[in-house]
Amino acid sequence: MSSATHANSAKPVTDVYLLAGLGLLAVRIIQGFIYWGGGSRRFIYAPDKLNPDAPHWMAYKFQTAMPGALMGLEHVISFMLQHFWLLYAGVILFSAAELIAGLFLMIGLFTRISALLSMLFSVLLMLMFGWQGATCIDEWTMAACNLAMGTTLFLCGSHSYALDNVILKRKPHLADSRIFRWCCGSLPVPLTPVGYKKLALWLLAFVVVFDVGTYSYYRGSVVTPYHHGPVSPTTHHIRLTEGKLFPDGRVQVHAYLDAGTPEAPEHIMEAWLKDADGATLIHWDTAMLSHCRLIVSATIMPTTNSPLAAMAYRPIVGSAATLTLPAGVIKRGSDRLPNGPVTLY
Repeated sequence: MSSATHANSAKPVTDVYLLAGLGLLAVRIIQGFIYWGGGSRRFIYAPDKLNPDAPHWMAYKFQTAMPGALMGLEHVISFMLQHFWLLYAGVILFSAAELIAGLFLMIGLFTRISALLSMLFSVLLMLMFGWQGATCIDEWTMAACNLAMGTTLFLCGSHSYALDNVILKRKPHLADSRIFRWCCGSLPVPLTPVGYKKLALWLLAFVVVFDVGTYSYYRGSVVTPYHHGPVSPTTHHIRLTEGKLFPDGRVQVHAYLDAGTPEAPEHIMEAWLKDADGATLIHWDTAMLSHCRLIVSATIMPTTNSPLAAMAYRPIVGSAATLTLPAGVIKRGSDRLPNGPVTLY
């Protein structure tokens, strides 16, 4: 698509582009504000989100994404959580990119590059958090809409009320620069009508397949019945592995909270050791669990200001640790544990 803004023959094209810019003005400003809001909360209005010692430390948000993250991102998140320098740099860079891209979209500066960044953010957030949302899959909705909005802005640019236009007026020779056209939004992209149509249709196909495909994976309701997804966003589930039973009745186990809503922690108040018939062998109450030995394996299990002695453990989604339960009283009048398999509940 070409636009000779100084030629009379191009005036109809310019007029259409102007109208498109006006029509998309609300989309551009709100898309920008969404990402500006995310970055400004951390840098300006709620700086505790960037404080590793604060209860609202941004890394906790990443941690809650681990159980349902797609395409191996759970391993990337886990690696970052175990390497603080990489984690902190990632949090700062991600927040700064959101802040800058959002601001540039609102003021119409380097519009296409900013829109492309918003598309990248949407894809990453979908793959990380798209499974969350107990009632209306709000994380999927946000990422799906932002991807479509960013794609539209990338294709259409920002011909109205944008600093890209100010730059072009001051330096009109930039109209002949392919780099300027791809990065900014004051002129159409430097493609023929056929090339532009192909680009638009390929991006449309990607957005539809990605958004509808993830929706079907997370909730069904496209070609399959509705379901709660491979990872439940509502019901907490703790996966126990690497169990060890000591002769004195102590139990060691690796615990991973791999499902449930991140809006509320899981309350681990009691535990039972049962035999193959389901009969209780050992019981641990809240007071006994408060004396558990905890070895962090992925990230700490935050207690959100709740004393361990009163509430035992309150891990959030994505928490993982090795627990050693103290020796309890063996039930059923036996002085030793059975030789057969036992299960911890």
